[in-house]
Parts: sequence; C-alpha cells; structure tokens
Amino acid sequence: MNQVEVRIMGQGYLLGCPEGGEDRLKDAVARVDAAMCKIRDAGKIKARDRIAVLAALNLAFELSEPAAANDAAVAPTPAPAAAASAEPGEAGQAALAALLARLDDALSDDGQLL
Repeated sequence: MNQVEVRIMGQGYLLGCPEGGEDRLKDAVARVDAAMCKIRDAGKIKARDRIAVLAALNLAFELSEPAAANDAAVAPTPAPAAAASAEPGEAGQAALAALLARLDDALSDDGQLL
C-alpha cells in the first residue's frame, strides 16, 4: 500500500493507495477537487463540510445515471443533436434540486447532519 499526498481545495491529505492505483486515485481527487471548488466559487456556501457533502451528492447523482454512464462507455459518440438530449432530464434536475434544498434545510441549524 502506497501513500499519496494530494490537495483538495488547498488542503493537503495523505491517502493510502493500492499498488498501481495512483493514477485512478489522482483522477478521483481531481474530480472531487473540481466539484468542491465549483460549489465554493459559486459563493453561496462557505463551510468546507457542507461543500463536501454537496459535492459528494453531485458526484453520486452523476454516477447513479446507469443508462447514460453504461451507454457512453460502449456506444459510439452521439451526433451533436443527440448529445443535447443525453443531459439529465428535467425530472432528474428537479429531484436533485429538491434533495439539495432538503439537505441545506437539514444543515442550516448547526451544519451537522446528526
């Protein structure tokens, strides 16, 4: 098991990583860092723990789209007109917005889920 030092939102972390998994870990760190920085840069949320929870939810939501994720891995690149329809539908966006609103309400008092 190797240890890899990474930075997420400017803060350093020392993470354990299996042999040969460094590139995958660095890719994952880059995705988490980008997601968290995007939320932070929007300016509405300042607390690091709330940013982390929202980023985790956004990434999990992206991963939970099984048809889009699996089809993209095996299907040929869609034509530009078809690519526009591959984005999450209005129902998915509404569900995510509702979930984020509920999470924000739950965290609004003291910033902790439990």
